[in-house]
Amino acid sequence: MAETRIPLARDGYPLIGGCLAAAVVAGLLAWLTSGWLSSVLQLTTLLAIVGTGFFLNFFRDPERTAPPGEGLIVSPADGEIIIVEPDVDEPRFLKSRSAKISIFMSPMNVHVNRAPVDGEVTAVHYNPGKYFAAWAEKASLDNEQNAIVMRSDEGRSLVFVQIAGFLARRIVCRVGAGTRCRRGERVGMIKLGSRVDVYVPGDVELRVKLGDRVTAGETVLGVMR
Repeated sequence: MAETRIPLARDGYPLIGGCLAAAVVAGLLAWLTSGWLSSVLQLTTLLAIVGTGFFLNFFRDPERTAPPGEGLIVSPADGEIIIVEPDVDEPRFLKSRSAKISIFMSPMNVHVNRAPVDGEVTAVHYNPGKYFAAWAEKASLDNEQNAIVMRSDEGRSLVFVQIAGFLARRIVCRVGAGTRCRRGERVGMIKLGSRVDVYVPGDVELRVKLGDRVTAGETVLGVMR
């Protein structure tokens, strides 16, 4: 029998549970009191219910099916393509010319990140930083970020960088050097608005353009040739 899984990221349980508990307690106290205090508690109950709904939406974690095929690079994040560059310098992690694809994740997107290829994590680099708006180009270098370097089963290296945005205050990474990942497998998440940059050196056939909406683990960003 297949395992039944709640389609929520476990990182959201404390926030969802906290808002739900606050709604229940405030609602009960509002019912037991009267006057201005009851009105304040009713408003608190409403805000807690809205917060519960927001976090239920934000931390949703649906199942995804990665497409088969050699050399495919799937999106590590849900969101909108804001940068597509076929040839840029990547001096920090790969130290080579690379194709670059940037994905902006709004607070309404699923924020669970997934491995773009079948392969092994060779390094993880975390860097605390600032919190510029995620769509700003300087966010790519200055914001809090976590770079995951992978070597695909075809022997090609690439890196994808989890970048915190204006609202985001925590990057979650559940892989380390030596971790084997399947294409589309969950590797972490970014809490609240954020962005993911993907760098792939060598010959790459890009399959997305500016403004495209992509789905983590399913949308093909490009093909390594």
